Amino acid sequence: MTLLDAYQAVVCDLDGVVYRGPTAVDHAVEALQGCPLPVLYATNNASRTPEAVADHLVELGLEVGAADVVTSAQAGAHQLAAQLAPGSAVLAVGGEGVVRALEERGLRPVPVREARDPQARYAAVLQGYGPDLSAADLAEAAYAVHGGAVWVATNTDRTLPTDRGTAPGNGTLVAAVEAAVGQPPVVVGKPHAPLYLLCADRVHHAPSELLAVGDRLDTDIAGAVATGMDSLLVLTGVDSAVSLAAAPVSLRPTYLAEDLRALHTAYRAAERDADGWWECNGHRRRLVDGAWKVDGADASPIERLRAAMAAVHEALDAGDVDEQRARSLVSEVDDWH
Repeated sequence: MTLLDAYQAVVCDLDGVVYRGPTAVDHAVEALQGCPLPVLYATNNASRTPEAVADHLVELGLEVGAADVVTSAQAGAHQLAAQLAPGSAVLAVGGEGVVRALEERGLRPVPVREARDPQARYAAVLQGYGPDLSAADLAEAAYAVHGGAVWVATNTDRTLPTDRGTAPGNGTLVAAVEAAVGQPPVVVGKPHAPLYLLCADRVHHAPSELLAVGDRLDTDIAGAVATGMDSLLVLTGVDSAVSLAAAPVSLRPTYLAEDLRALHTAYRAAERDADGWWECNGHRRRLVDGAWKVDGADASPIERLRAAMAAVHEALDAGDVDEQRARSLVSEVDDWH
């Protein structure tokens, strides 16, 4: 029985899971192309349209259409369409993906670059990432919110990984508007539930029947926990085993794997025996006086890590180790740092 056998569909993050910039993550394309379940690609990046995202995935070798992509801009437009009358004017802050998402839901987007009329009034503001946004654009968003517009942000990721390094993300831009208006927006992207709920709605299954896959604890995994989805953390992107070691319960995945190949294999979870040992495929591990005691078979590196992670989380939750010690203990069995 593989990991996929327990679910009806997969919700997969993109950057750090499927690709890094223009390049596919090792084994990702093969694993996803061979997936027998529907796969939805969910992204917090609102700047690109689903068609543009799908085109990128096709270039990597996946058979994907726009209907297989769900963006935070679409989640935001979905939320606004439930609150506003059809044809309502919405200030679209961000890239083409924001404009298109609003059009799909029967709303009237006004691109922020065209919004310089001080007399204009908007029913809402949908703010997503756009690489060309200016201070004047953010000012228009603030003016609209001051004027009574409903304010929805697609996501609040503080940073955005690029092929040149780390750039300010939409969260940085949202924070600038928030500083001006004195109130936070409604946020629909990960780690909040609406994006994942839209995915579940699209495949007509309950969230509990979907498996969320991601590389970031504070967005992908936290969003799955908030939505009631099981989740798989892969060690191909932002967060490492060491960062997972100190994570609170709300940021812990259901499963831990090296990469997407784990979808097609039998998943061996760590289990605790009556004597306090955590065992995974014959490898046994426990903490005694804050140090490792190891017994049993020499399992694979990821199975050793699963046993160690379970033991460390148990000790962390009980107050027997602090976060720093938890990271140090896991670093001893982390083959991916």
